[in-house]
Amino acid sequence: MKDHGRIFEPSFVNQCNGNLCIKNNKVFYRSLCHICVVFQMLKTLCVGASLGSIYIFKSGVFKVNAETPRYMAEPLTDSSVLIKDSGLMRVRMEKFIMGLQGEFCRAIKDQEEKGEWQVDRWTREEGGGGVTCVIQDGHIFEKAGVGVSVVHGLIPPSAVAQMNARGKKLPEGEEMPFFACGISSVIHPRNPNVPTLHFNYRYFEVQESSGKVRWWFGGGCDLTPYYLDEEDGKYFHQTLKTACDKHNTKFYSKFKAWCDDYFRIKHRNISRGIGGIFFDDLDSPTPEKCFGFVKECGNAVIPSYIPLVEKNKNKGYGYAERQWQLIRRGHYAEFNLVYDRGTKFGLYTPGARYESILMSLPLNAKWEYMHVPEQGSKEAKLVEILKNPKEWV
Repeated sequence: MKDHGRIFEPSFVNQCNGNLCIKNNKVFYRSLCHICVVFQMLKTLCVGASLGSIYIFKSGVFKVNAETPRYMAEPLTDSSVLIKDSGLMRVRMEKFIMGLQGEFCRAIKDQEEKGEWQVDRWTREEGGGGVTCVIQDGHIFEKAGVGVSVVHGLIPPSAVAQMNARGKKLPEGEEMPFFACGISSVIHPRNPNVPTLHFNYRYFEVQESSGKVRWWFGGGCDLTPYYLDEEDGKYFHQTLKTACDKHNTKFYSKFKAWCDDYFRIKHRNISRGIGGIFFDDLDSPTPEKCFGFVKECGNAVIPSYIPLVEKNKNKGYGYAERQWQLIRRGHYAEFNLVYDRGTKFGLYTPGARYESILMSLPLNAKWEYMHVPEQGSKEAKLVEILKNPKEWV
């Protein structure tokens, strides 16, 4: 059996019938493996003591709550630190995004008939690393990427200047200790009737020379259709609004407007898609309330998108629809390379892993000289919305 590339829960072990082997931090089947016997004994003791699930890492056995979802790979932070500092926001956020990555990857794989997740756990010499999961050239998804990064070190002056340009007011001209973790995903479907999805949720800490720690959250979720389906647009936005309203009834309208403004392709005077929500520098009223809101939004991703995939993935399309999809993907790439704040920060960060940063780019795109959709066409209908964002709910 091939390497699963992930840590596991007892439910997974139950399938191995005692023939499971851990070697070099990877999971394999092997007959009469003594590690399985030990693991089953530990599991029995764990259940008897009501201690929940356990995971095996290279650093040893790590016990977590039974509700903890399966991850796609071992967390970036050492298991002993995850236990010792379990109350710290940075640890709680890392656990959340690792869990969300696993849940979303499984939801996407449930829709995919051909492609398999390539799981790439990487480390950064300057501190931290990430887990990048990619499906490429699948049957339903031409390219799907879900990346988690957990990095720390000294933030360079160029990155500080970028943050101050949006009003952070951090001390300039000095390198400060920082911690950042986040999840970012872009799903590019093969069928033009299925929209592209993007979401990103992140947490950031910077320690000033005085010892003061500045923290904030950011994130968002937005939809980029190739053909306009009013019902799908309303459903997507209503799902996000419902999540926002549980925390503040003003959040949706505020963050929807911010999203429309942020994802504007200024040189074309159109939006990247039909929007969603976007926010940054969220640092009030309390860390706990901000974290609760971010979790609510993250947990809304699957119900906001997967029904749209199920509805549209088997619809027919032809050559013309495919060419329009490729042109629109060219616009998508333009925004990510010219304007996207996360891409710029990643490329400015020492030890940047370019493959993971540029994971959001489509597998295929097209730039056709002076292309203008035919008046009255379905393509022209979409462009009109991209020029003039509308209120969906």
